[in-house]
Amino acid sequence: MEMSGEHQIPANRIEVWKALNDPIILQASIPGCTELEAIDSQHLKATVALKIGPVSAKFKGEVELSDIIEPESYRISGEGKGGVAGFAKGGANVTLEENNDGTLLKYNVDAKIGGKLAQLGSRLIDSTSKKLAGKFFDNFVKNFEAKED
Repeated sequence: MEMSGEHQIPANRIEVWKALNDPIILQASIPGCTELEAIDSQHLKATVALKIGPVSAKFKGEVELSDIIEPESYRISGEGKGGVAGFAKGGANVTLEENNDGTLLKYNVDAKIGGKLAQLGSRLIDSTSKKLAGKFFDNFVKNFEAKED
């Protein structure tokens, strides 16, 4: 599965970069994230509970940040295992561009799923992925603005 998009964030690029690397803001922004722990500056451990169609799963995995060009871009990649529900692995290239309205965040995602999740059909997976991405950015902006207050 591949997906791309962009989201306008009403803040300067350095502030957005810091927030994208803040485990507290990320945990509050990722739908279903119950744990997010920084192992070091480039590795995180996460637990995410999701329901996709009829399949509920708790994914545990690790995330790595690479190809870091501060404060412009990085690649975030990882793999999560959800027991009998299956697995998800992949990554996203994230770029930040300053503009008059703040910062434009662009992303290109590539992901693979297996197990019961893979049996759900690409339409359900694609629509759910787009909803989760939208929810992440809505949450991210809300949590980012709350931190600024």
